[in-house]
Amino acid sequence: MSDVLAITEHRRGELRDVSFELVTAASDLASQSGGDLHLAVIGGDVDGFAEELSLDGVDAIHTVSEGDEFNHDVYVQAVTALYEELDPTYVLMGNTVNGLDYAPAVAEQLDIPLATDAIGMENEGSLTVTREMYASKVESTVEVDADKAAVTIRPGEWDAAEAAGEPAVEAFDFALDESRVRSRVTGFEEVGAGDVDIADADVLVSVGRGIEDEENIELVQELADALDATLSSSRPIVDNGWLPKDRQVGQSGKVVTPKVYLAIGISGAVQHVAGMKGAENIIAINTDPDAPIFDIADYGIVGDLFDVVPELIEQFE
Repeated sequence: MSDVLAITEHRRGELRDVSFELVTAASDLASQSGGDLHLAVIGGDVDGFAEELSLDGVDAIHTVSEGDEFNHDVYVQAVTALYEELDPTYVLMGNTVNGLDYAPAVAEQLDIPLATDAIGMENEGSLTVTREMYASKVESTVEVDADKAAVTIRPGEWDAAEAAGEPAVEAFDFALDESRVRSRVTGFEEVGAGDVDIADADVLVSVGRGIEDEENIELVQELADALDATLSSSRPIVDNGWLPKDRQVGQSGKVVTPKVYLAIGISGAVQHVAGMKGAENIIAINTDPDAPIFDIADYGIVGDLFDVVPELIEQFE
């Protein structure tokens, strides 16, 4: 039996999507070896978060009432203490800004190997982690040659857990060494933030280099308005300065999982696909019938966007 400990994430009073994806990933891993799934909630409204995370497949939730927001030093101490108490085989964390901040320190502290940015995991006698390399052009499998390991999972690769469960909820107390807590969050300042968060949008209309000129983006914005959708883009549009960075979808932008993703004039380079392949429905418009975007699209239109988009605007208006 191999128990799994998953560390959830929250920010400014809300659980982050990766927390629910961690439940799915960790539950799958635990079931492969007949182990239990333990979740940890560190800081913030731990009782409220525990209620939200009472999901099918979770055996126990451990709440740690230390601080309100993420803190590297607190998380490292808390996760280390939980590990020593629960003795899990695997520790799962998000491959996020927070996760990549403290996961290496936890692995170093516990003297266990760390596999990052996992898009798949299997446990058949030993842990095998699937990762992507060379800007997502190649998938590789890494066999972890150790009895125990830590793994960070890529957001958007697993479905978010939804089914309700009845796990045990237990407060976890440990002796926090305050002398090792060398920073505190005193507030937030949104640097360069835009008017919307494309990661929260249900419908995204995304534009690529096929739009040709900056002035033509207004046409796609009209379609987005007609659909009550949010405008996003591929990297070339941001690199040209035609849209701000917070609108970029992709490996170097944001990972999005909308209900509908409409890709207009986007070829489908692997870097872009890495950021949107988790969308429920993908619709592509491109003049090239062999464009890679059609390989993952649920629906496709082979045609000139300057002919197709005005027709769609007329229909939806």
